[in-house]
Amino acid sequence: MTPRSRRLLAVLTTAAGVLLAAGCTDTSAGNGTDGTDTPTSAVSSTSAATTSEQTTSGDATGSPTQPTESAQPQPAAVTVTSLPEDIDLTDSRVIAENLQVPWGIAFLPDGDALVTERDTARLLRVSADGDVTPLGTVPGVTPTSEGGLLGVAVSPTYADDETVFIYVTTEADNRVLSGTVEDLVEGRGTPVVTGIPRGDVHNGGRVEFGPDEKLYVTTGEANQPDLAQDLESLGGKILRVNPDGSIPTDNPFDGSPVWSYGHRNVQGIAWDDEGRMWETEFGSQVWDEVNLIEPGKNYGWPDVEGTGNLEGMTNPYAVFSTFAASPSGVAYADGALWLGALQGETTWRVPVKSEGLGTPKAVRLAEARTRTVVLAPDGSLWVTTSETDRRATPEAGDDRIFEVEP
Repeated sequence: MTPRSRRLLAVLTTAAGVLLAAGCTDTSAGNGTDGTDTPTSAVSSTSAATTSEQTTSGDATGSPTQPTESAQPQPAAVTVTSLPEDIDLTDSRVIAENLQVPWGIAFLPDGDALVTERDTARLLRVSADGDVTPLGTVPGVTPTSEGGLLGVAVSPTYADDETVFIYVTTEADNRVLSGTVEDLVEGRGTPVVTGIPRGDVHNGGRVEFGPDEKLYVTTGEANQPDLAQDLESLGGKILRVNPDGSIPTDNPFDGSPVWSYGHRNVQGIAWDDEGRMWETEFGSQVWDEVNLIEPGKNYGWPDVEGTGNLEGMTNPYAVFSTFAASPSGVAYADGALWLGALQGETTWRVPVKSEGLGTPKAVRLAEARTRTVVLAPDGSLWVTTSETDRRATPEAGDDRIFEVEP
């Protein structure tokens, strides 16, 4: 049985009843493309198990295990099958407009932000007052349908070293480069992580510093699902490295940058007040996921999409129908996760509790798809739209960055 067949068996039993109830039809919405939104809201805290055939995966020691139905209870996933019928526009302020697929945002010590444009490979400096200053174009970037100049992070010691980190798609791979802004736009970036599989789709792309000042990198499986379970591959993983690219001694797999695996296409990571790491991930045809990330854990792809209750694999804490979310970037603010959504012209607010997640609420900032959500130094949220990525119909002024109070 092929991996695709195994995955379909694993997810169809889980999702068929709830998706039929929501009136969904099959599209490629989970890849961030436009789908047909259903008019009825459905949010629950139930989960379903599957008992279909599974394949071998790695456990936290790197040894192969045979997934079986778990004897240990796992959290019931908060489940969203569709959008609410009416979503009021939320008060927001346009910071910048006329951008081309703004993808990553990272704030400098003075409060200005570095912003990447995926397809043009431009690096911009944007102030809270709306001043947009082009800093240059990063050479060597080869955009694909979902690749290009993606994530950006500012060094925790920027005041001393002025170092910036970017995630780029090249002709050969996806990689992380570091350097000053001048270094990066003049082609002198230092490779930090190389050899991440690249593809037309599923390129991952976030780079973020955690509370431990380690650099976390999210990757996709480049439309090669089996890479997600291959611990020798950097595809379909969350990686953790030191700022110079060396591997921390407390990583879960000796000599490996892999922090967690079994991911399809990780789009966002954020940490809550307790230091817990949350992740947003594109699903395929059925469920997008919000996962609580723990080192060495296997999050199931391609054997499971959504909740599986399988031994050796970790369930998500929330699942969204791919028609309702296609969650991209995520930020933590005011006790909640804020998810950008490439479906439904919404941003989702998901309360974070000590025991898990609360009921998601759809928030509409504009009649546009939203991609990246970041917490600004002043406590506001900056949210980018994604109307110029060839998967929507852009209007005058697209794309934009909005500011909203959480």
